[in-house]
Amino acid sequence: MDHSTQNPVVTSYLTMKLENRNNEYYHPSFLLESQLLAAVAQGDIEKATHIMQSINKDRRPKLAHTPHRSMKNSLICSCTLLTRAIINGGVDPETAFTLSDTYILEIERMDNLQALDQLEYVMLSHFIQTVNTEKKLPYGKVVNRAITYIQYHILQDLNLDLISKFCFVHPSYLSHLFKKEVGISIVKYINKKRITEAKYYLLHTTSSISEIALLFKFCNQSYFSSQFKLYEGITPREFRNRHM
Repeated sequence: MDHSTQNPVVTSYLTMKLENRNNEYYHPSFLLESQLLAAVAQGDIEKATHIMQSINKDRRPKLAHTPHRSMKNSLICSCTLLTRAIINGGVDPETAFTLSDTYILEIERMDNLQALDQLEYVMLSHFIQTVNTEKKLPYGKVVNRAITYIQYHILQDLNLDLISKFCFVHPSYLSHLFKKEVGISIVKYINKKRITEAKYYLLHTTSSISEIALLFKFCNQSYFSSQFKLYEGITPREFRNRHM
């Protein structure tokens, strides 16, 4: 006797397979999915969006007993695949997993089907933007190690001595090498990185500008605003108001 037929999952699988055939439902093309993930890894937003639109023309699979739960499960699957794609594209895994966690929580928070559908494209855009801004750059081993340290500790106090110790080199050597390879000083790189991260907080949180300034270790709001304007051309307040 084949005991596998007693497994309820096997029974459910066979039932769903029959239902899909009767309803003429087929899952999205594996080739299209592979092309989508390749486009994400390459940071190609236009191509990735076009492929996702092609995939979403078809019905989504039934992944739960209610439409809302099924849609959420579908988006969580997409989020998981996108996370692996951007890691393949060179994004630091911790950055990718944190982004994934954030979107999964947002998916769980939402209940409107149309909003969930739109969120998938927002998520796609954000993941690809992360590939294009966070992927490891072709610097030498020491500079890449320094950049990794900065990324992991961007919300902490950073200085040349700490970073050079992590890289096992003398501070003056790291300072010279970093500017030679990256084109700007390590201090300017840290400030620029903090400004880039701060933009997300300005757009997606209700934290005050002074709170965001302190979060990213700027000594005060005035200095934060001056640095923000240096790199973005406008003040944090103008940036937030422009995107409201």
